[in-house]
Amino acid sequence: MTFKEKNKKCTLVQDEEGVKRIKISFPYNFDIIMNVRTLLGRKYHKEATSWSAALVQRNVDLLKNWGFTIDTPIEDALRQINIKKSVSEIHIPSLKGKLFPYQQEGVAFVESKNGRALIADEMGLGKTVQALAWLELHRDRKPVIIVVPASLKIQWKEMIHNWLPHPKVKILSGNTVVECKADIYIINYDILPSWVDYLLSLNPQVLITDECHYFKTNSAKRTKAVKKLGKKIPYIIGLSGTPILSRPIEIYNAWKLIDPQNCPDYWYYVRTYCAARNNGFGWDFSGASHTEQLHHELVNSFMIRRLKKDVLKQLPDKIYSFVPMELDNANEYVKAEKDFIQFIRETKGHDAAIRASNAEKMVQIQTLKQVAVKGKMKSVFNWIEDFLEIDGKLVVFAEHHFVLDALYERFKDVAVKIDGRTSSSDREKAKQMFREDDSKRLFIGGIQATKEGINLTVASNVAFIEFPWTPGDLNQCSDRCHRIGQKDTVNVYYLMVQNTIEEKIARLLDSKKMTLDSVLDGKVTEQTSLLTELIKSYENDNERTH
Repeated sequence: MTFKEKNKKCTLVQDEEGVKRIKISFPYNFDIIMNVRTLLGRKYHKEATSWSAALVQRNVDLLKNWGFTIDTPIEDALRQINIKKSVSEIHIPSLKGKLFPYQQEGVAFVESKNGRALIADEMGLGKTVQALAWLELHRDRKPVIIVVPASLKIQWKEMIHNWLPHPKVKILSGNTVVECKADIYIINYDILPSWVDYLLSLNPQVLITDECHYFKTNSAKRTKAVKKLGKKIPYIIGLSGTPILSRPIEIYNAWKLIDPQNCPDYWYYVRTYCAARNNGFGWDFSGASHTEQLHHELVNSFMIRRLKKDVLKQLPDKIYSFVPMELDNANEYVKAEKDFIQFIRETKGHDAAIRASNAEKMVQIQTLKQVAVKGKMKSVFNWIEDFLEIDGKLVVFAEHHFVLDALYERFKDVAVKIDGRTSSSDREKAKQMFREDDSKRLFIGGIQATKEGINLTVASNVAFIEFPWTPGDLNQCSDRCHRIGQKDTVNVYYLMVQNTIEEKIARLLDSKKMTLDSVLDGKVTEQTSLLTELIKSYENDNERTH
C-alpha cells in the first residue's frame, strides 16, 4: 500500500443538523475528486477543504473499491440504518379496516425510513391506505398536509373517513386564504402557491404528496410551493404509481424533497440518468440512460414499489371502489330531486312499484339520473385525464348517448367507442384497435351494447360513469376485463356523486352484487326489486326530514 493509499480514509461525522455523514479525507488527486463527485449527497466544504457524502451503502461500497479505509463507526451506523422495521412490529388496532400483507409491508417500509419515503406501488394496490395507516400509527404528528390533483380531493376525504377514527378533515378551495382548524388539510396542487405560507404557519408535521410527478417541472409555481412546504416538514410521504411517467428527470424533485441526504447532485443525475445533451438551443434532459442502475438507487434509498403481479395471490379477483365526483349544476339537481320526491309522495312510490306500474316512475328517475350525470361530467373528464396520465388502458361504461358522445369527443385521439349505434364492422374494428394499438388507451362502451361478447383483458381497470339496473349487468360489464387471459386483479371504480340518486343506486347495486357473487340463493336481482328499494329509500329520507 502506498503512502497516498494510507491517507485515503473515511470517518463518521455529523453535520450542523445532526445528520450522520461520511467525511472523506485524501491527498489532492484529480481522479479521486472526479470519483467523489459521483457519490450520493456529496458536498465540498470549502472552509475545511474537505468532502463529505451521504451515509448510504452505495457510497461505502464505492469508497472501498477506490481504496479508502472505512472506519468501524461508519459500518456500525450503516447497519442500524439498514435494519428495517419488521411487519410484526406494526400494530394499528384503531385502523378502520384490514390491510393486505403487502400493505403492512409498505407501512413498515415508511416506518423504517423514519416517515420519509415514496410508495410507488402500481395503481390499484392501495397507496392511499398505506399512507393513512402510517398516519394512524403516529396520531400525534399533526397537522397533516395532503397535496393532491384537484379531481382527487373528495376521494381522499372519503378514504380518510373510511379508514381513520374521528378525523378532523378540511378540504381547502380557491386562492383566497381563509383561516380554519383541522388535523388534516387536503389541498390541490393548483392552489397550493396561494396557501403555502398559511399552511407553514400551522407548523405542519406530515406532508403527503399524491401523484408526486405533478411537481416534476422546476419552473412551475406548484413545484416551488411544494419545495417550500417540504423544507419545513419533518415527515414526507410521496405517492405515485408511475413516478417516472416517461423520463427519469420526472422523479428527481420527489427524490430531492423526500430524501435530500441521499439524492445525487442535479447535474450528476441528469448526465447519468437523463442522457443530458445540448441540442444547440439549450440542455435537453428528456432522455433516459442507466435506468436499471437508477431503479436500484431508488429502491435502496427511499422507494418501495410492488406490481399487481407481485402480490396477486393476496388480492381478490376484483376490487370495487367508490370515487366521489362533484356537481357543477347543484341547484338544478336539487330542484329536480324535490320534484321527484314530491312525485313519490303523491303516488305512494314503492307500493306502486311493487305492482309493476313503474313506467312513469322510471321516467322521473331517468330525468334525475341525467341531471346528475350532466353535472358531474367535468369531474369525470378530470378523473379520466388523471388516470390516463399515470396508468395503462381504461374501460368506461355509460348508459346515455349524450354521455358516450361527450366522452368520445373529449378523448377521441386515444379512445374507441362502441354503443347501440355502432355497426358490426366498426364494432370489430374498435375492439381490435383497443387490443392491439397502444395509443388507444380508452374504451368507451354503452352498457347494454358491450356487456357481452367482448374480450377486453388488455385492460384491468373499469369505471362506471352511469350504472345499470341489475348487479348481473354490472358483473357482465366488468367481466369484459376479468376473463380467461387476465393476469391482474381488475379494479372497478364507481364514479358517483355523493348524496344523490347515483350514490343510492351504486350502493344498492353493490349490496345486491355481493349477494349475487356469494351465490347463496341462486337468484338474480331484478330491475323491479332494485327500483322498489330505491324508491323506498327516498320515502325513508323524506320521512326523516319531516
